[in-house]
Formats: sequence, structure tokens, C-alpha cells
Amino acid sequence: MIRHTLSTLFVILAVVGGSTARAVETDITIRVISRDAKFVGSSVGGAHVTVSEAQTGVVLAQGVTEGGTGDTDLIMKNPRERNTMLATEDAAKFSTVIDLERPTRLDVRVIGPMSQPHAANTVTASQWVLPGRGTDEEGWILELPGLIVDIEETGLSVGADGKVAVRATVRMMCGCPLKPGGLWDSDAFEISALLRRDGEIVERISMQFAGEESKFEGTIPVASAGRYDVEVWAYQPSTGNAGFDVAPIAVR
Repeated sequence: MIRHTLSTLFVILAVVGGSTARAVETDITIRVISRDAKFVGSSVGGAHVTVSEAQTGVVLAQGVTEGGTGDTDLIMKNPRERNTMLATEDAAKFSTVIDLERPTRLDVRVIGPMSQPHAANTVTASQWVLPGRGTDEEGWILELPGLIVDIEETGLSVGADGKVAVRATVRMMCGCPLKPGGLWDSDAFEISALLRRDGEIVERISMQFAGEESKFEGTIPVASAGRYDVEVWAYQPSTGNAGFDVAPIAVR
């Protein structure tokens, strides 16, 4: 009887041991695309990517998207048909290999662009991934909203006419430029400069294209001495993309 019980136990252990799952290498590629523009890559410092197991929060991989912004015609001009790949091989990406033993829900978190921390936005997404059945060649594409706005603080001072001259650069999140009549038509964006004191907006003007790609300028009247914040707001009505930058100024 004891011999029979032991034999049965050995059989059970052998079956359980033989059915133990083995980790399978699974390829994961993440790409980040600027809303209404191109891929976020090396030209703007890329986007930081974190891949985690959704259930436990354990980080499985992380890195930065690297590469170019992709093919302009393919992304922005050509009609897109079902199953048409948007990304070419040179388009920025983050690729990794994750060992999976079973179907796993992955959380992906991207932050970018990394070269413009004040403009960076965060996007998250989750998806079931099967062992050995990762993303396709194009990868998992996440859309990053927003605009990069940079106030040129050099020369930000009050002139003899009692006005503050404001210049700023406004770009898509991939670094793509704005200009009149361009692919990203600056006339289709609202660019404003505001003067704020003690939390209150005291002046607001519309900024105009400054004759150079992505450059905008304007002058704000200042009524009295004091400490102010100069703000530049940028907005794309057709997509909801928005961006912002602020710089302090002391008026004596």
C-alpha cells in the first residue's frame, strides 16, 4: 500500500514538473507619435518608455525612443488604408525583449519630449501580450498630444516705449516646424503672449509669425514697475494640441 502511494506521488510530481511554464522571449517595440505630426525621436531627446506588468507594477523594461521622425509623405500626406504601416525602419522606436511565461497585461507609460521637460506630456496604455507573440514590425504606437513652446528669455526686457518684446519658438512635439502655408500652417494656430502680475492677467496680445520657421513675436505694454510673469500660450484648434511656457521679468 505504501509502495503504491509513493509511486502515485512520483507520477503526480513528474506531471506537475513537466508542465511547468517556461519563459519565452517576446519582442516588444514602442513608438511615440506627435498628435497631427510625426514620430518623437532623437531630435527632441526622444520619449522615455516604461513597460510594466499591469497586475504587479513590476518594471520589465525601460528606455528612450531613438531614431528619426519618419516619412513625411507616408504619415502626413498619403491616404491611409487599412493595414498600411505608418512607420518606416528609420522612425524612432524603443525595442526590447521580455521573457513571458503566460499571457500578461502590459502597462506602457511614455513621457516626452525629453529635451523639453517643461513641455513634456505623459501617455499610458495597456494591452494583453502573449508569450512569443509580441508587437509586429511597426510596433505599439502611442499618440502624444501637445506643443513645444520656448520663450526666448535673452533680451526679454522693457524698451523705451514701455513695452516688453516677446519672442518664442513653437513646434510640434516631434520638433516639426510651423510656418505660414506649411504642412503645419502657423496661421491655423493661436499664439498669445500674456503678462501676469500677482496671479492676475493684466495684458494679453496675439503673437505674429516672425519670418523664421516656428518663431513668433509681439510686444506687451507695461503700465507700472514690478515683478511680472510673461507667458506664451499656443493652441491648435483642429486637434486640441496646446503648449505653454513662462518667464519672469522685473520692471523698474
